[in-house]
Amino acid sequence: MEIEPIDFLFQLAVILFSAKMLGILMRRIGLPQVLGFILAGLLIGPAIWGMIPGVGEDWIFPLRENDMLGAFAEVGVIFVMFTAGLETDLKEMRRTGLVSFLVALGGVLLPLAAGFGVGVAFLGTDNLLSCLFVGVIMTATSVGITVETLRELGKLKGKVGTIILSAAIIDDVLGLIVLTVALSLNSAPSDVSGVLALINPAGSPVISIAWMFAFFVVAIGCGILIIKLFKRLERKHPHTRRIPILSLVVCLLYAFVAERVFGVAEITGAYIAGVILSVNHASAEYVDRRVTINSYMIFAPIFFANIGIKIDFSGLSLHVLWFTLAFVATAIAGKIIGCGGVAKCCGFSWKDSVKIGVGMIARGEVALIVMEKGIAGGLLGPEYRVIVVMLVLISSVLAPVLLKMLFKHDDPLTGGWKEVPFTPSAAQGDTKTGAPDAALTE
Repeated sequence: MEIEPIDFLFQLAVILFSAKMLGILMRRIGLPQVLGFILAGLLIGPAIWGMIPGVGEDWIFPLRENDMLGAFAEVGVIFVMFTAGLETDLKEMRRTGLVSFLVALGGVLLPLAAGFGVGVAFLGTDNLLSCLFVGVIMTATSVGITVETLRELGKLKGKVGTIILSAAIIDDVLGLIVLTVALSLNSAPSDVSGVLALINPAGSPVISIAWMFAFFVVAIGCGILIIKLFKRLERKHPHTRRIPILSLVVCLLYAFVAERVFGVAEITGAYIAGVILSVNHASAEYVDRRVTINSYMIFAPIFFANIGIKIDFSGLSLHVLWFTLAFVATAIAGKIIGCGGVAKCCGFSWKDSVKIGVGMIARGEVALIVMEKGIAGGLLGPEYRVIVVMLVLISSVLAPVLLKMLFKHDDPLTGGWKEVPFTPSAAQGDTKTGAPDAALTE
């Protein structure tokens, strides 16, 4: 259903108000605000209202087919990942690079194998590729929710946070590789980039995988030039508005090229752009504060609320219900055991290993995208869409709650949101100390 721009303003008002109010409520009871954003989307979305006889899912306003809302949510997750990249400590990442890769590998292989077993149990052995696809869905990780929770807890830059963030990015790349292979084996038309379709008309998985890795080569090569350009800008025009604006240009271009040219998720492109710009530490802190203002004012709450809005409980049957329970339990346990087990083998304590495993359980837009591509490619029937939706809902709620509990008795928080009086000078941020802007607080 097409939405008029003037009606969309009302929808934005409802979403932002409900998201912020529930976010504040979650903070008051000791839970991350991002959980409130997701619950707000669930409460105002069609999943609840559509189950009430005589009301219908469009009682408040039609949300599910709202392209403008989807666009705002897309920008929201890109901003979240871009700021996560800006806050990434490359020195720490280099120290944990091998560990991050091994953690990601454990978070792909174990859920893939366990998901295949669940698929065989509920779908039979007539189509083993469909069973494999069940495992492919489980490999996806939505780092956006975890990033927001860790940032709110002030743990994003720590060793555990760096491992989780790095492993989640690698996890998505590995998951997309597995998805590409599964679609190619099924001879189904995959939703690839136009350039990839041109150079790989036969759909060879080897060419597709090589082209995906080519993105990182190109991104790093261009990044070297971008770093030099921004260092020059920082010397001539320190802390001017052109720097955050040009940084956003780099972020959006990286996200676009990653998705449209190389077939890599746009969130990966945005994160890589942030990592590249994080090399210029002074500029990175300044840009991070400016982008974060826009992100937390509108785009990030809409993105997380949109996860709740997309929830749909229609089409449930007893078979699908049991399938859903087994699927969700296996997907969550697979990440905790796979990622946490590898972390323990790499020398982390039991508590930190559990933190890493829990930090990888959240699923969101990536799992939904993988699901839609698989359904379009004939790997899974549309009646099973609910199993992924329930995984997204439960894991999105469970991840921040468990992370909050696991970090509760750690060192005092070094970040997060708290009440700070707003002043014009505070809104500009302390460029000397890097203190957070007052406009970013509740």
